[in-house]
Amino acid sequence: MKREQVQTSQIVSTFIVFQMGGLAIYFFGGSAKQDAWLSMLLAACIGLVLLMLHFAMHRREPNKNLFELFQHYMGKGLGSIIAILFCIYFAYESSRSLRDIGEITVYMLLNQTPIVIPMLMILGIGYTAARYGPRVYLLGTQVLLPVLLISYIILLIMIFSTGLVNFEYMLPVLEHGIQPAWDAAIPQMLSFPFAQTILFMVYFPMAKKGGRLRKSMLISYGAVSLAMLVINQINLLVLGPVLAPTVVFPLLKVVQLIELAEVFERMDVLFILAAFLGLGTRMSTFLIAAIIGFSDTTRTSYKKWILPVCVAVFTMSMLPANFTEFYHAGIIVGDMVYPIFQILLPILLFIVMLLRRNTRSSTSEDRKRLSP
Repeated sequence: MKREQVQTSQIVSTFIVFQMGGLAIYFFGGSAKQDAWLSMLLAACIGLVLLMLHFAMHRREPNKNLFELFQHYMGKGLGSIIAILFCIYFAYESSRSLRDIGEITVYMLLNQTPIVIPMLMILGIGYTAARYGPRVYLLGTQVLLPVLLISYIILLIMIFSTGLVNFEYMLPVLEHGIQPAWDAAIPQMLSFPFAQTILFMVYFPMAKKGGRLRKSMLISYGAVSLAMLVINQINLLVLGPVLAPTVVFPLLKVVQLIELAEVFERMDVLFILAAFLGLGTRMSTFLIAAIIGFSDTTRTSYKKWILPVCVAVFTMSMLPANFTEFYHAGIIVGDMVYPIFQILLPILLFIVMLLRRNTRSSTSEDRKRLSP
């Protein structure tokens, strides 16, 4: 497809909303209990290393996206196969976000409505966003960022104002050593959400030159990781290390406990707003990346792939029979499949890029020595 140029701020804004999308649904690091904050810190640090790896590859080939890099350095055959597998992976991730939206809609708003109805409506929004293309979509996400941030800020102020936070739930620190915190961080918390930054290698080449993309992304990653750690820890400090991992939507449970001066009580609307914006952005960002991948790999029109990919995303989202099955499928896939796409293949690609670069450098030096 024709490469569209976007502002750095648009990619960064999408990245922030994307990263915060899972906060409304899950409690991260539940198996580490009161040390969940340490698990998240470990996962964030490793995720930062992976993000710097992504930029190392982008710096060497700033005009090639993830799919083009694999095809260029792994060969047309193997590279195209890996690129197609990444498209399927992105489509699957999009389907999980779509199912998350469907589950929370049925749970909160339309409990007498079949889940397929809200999921089709949300997917229709994603379909429309994909039809307008990445540039318009990224611009729209930039407009949504302030709304998401204001929603979370208001919720945090309300939670602290009502005295729900109990810091004793953080103690004792490292009661069973570092191992439980490490096991909770690797691979589950690293895979979701910190290592998912591999997705943005599809969008990096779209950034206009001179926008300081690397610096802006690294600063945003640090700020978002800190915000995620704080919000995740609030779930634990309010619900406790035993209850927080077992609640279906922990942040929703925390929000429902807010009662301030008998005036501010039903703050569910802010939770729903934050959940829909975050999960909708995650779904659409993965969806558009999958469409770009199929288009670039097959050298066909971008618009021809919109409907087939949307149908595939919807089909995959409906495969689990219920939320429990959907949740456990995510754990299994997260442990066995995600590390391949998020860690193994990017590292392999980077090694091949270094070897190819060294080979070209050696060949050039040999030619200079042999020239008269």
